[in-house]
Amino acid sequence: MQENRAVFLDRDGTINVDKGYLYKPEDIKYLPGVLDALKFLQDMGYLLIVVTNQSGIARGYYTEEQYLELQDWINSDLRSKGIFLTKTYYCPHLEGAKICKYDIKCDCRKPKTGLYWKAVTEFNISLKDSFVIGDKERDLSLVEDSDVKGILLGSAKSDKYKSCNNWQEVINYIRDSKNE
Repeated sequence: MQENRAVFLDRDGTINVDKGYLYKPEDIKYLPGVLDALKFLQDMGYLLIVVTNQSGIARGYYTEEQYLELQDWINSDLRSKGIFLTKTYYCPHLEGAKICKYDIKCDCRKPKTGLYWKAVTEFNISLKDSFVIGDKERDLSLVEDSDVKGILLGSAKSDKYKSCNNWQEVINYIRDSKNE
């Protein structure tokens, strides 16, 4: 069975502007260059897989249904632009949560890697040929457990991961990595 290549993406701060506990479609604002970058990655044959912490559910800021409605809206909006997210995995858990059913010590809340491994299994992903992109180091924790390449997007700098200021730098790095 052929292995797939993937780009694992955090959502808030990576795909869209992080406005804190986002759950309304009218509050979505995509980061500059992200739409062209996602289309480019998709055209290169990468699966686009979102892995996101959504502790706002556990905190009672919005419901799981509201989160899912927003994710459906994002999927539909991106599809209208020719971009197809392969799948979105989310963690609604938080230890000490206000909403009891989400007060769980789980293996899916980043920096834990449970959701990444679920995606790897579900889509037969070759990690050595894949990337993980996020705006916080916790988004890149899969790098510690595998040979996936990590990209820290935005103003944060790291000695452990490739730091890119914007989506154009991300694309240049991935293009250069593919040509090595």
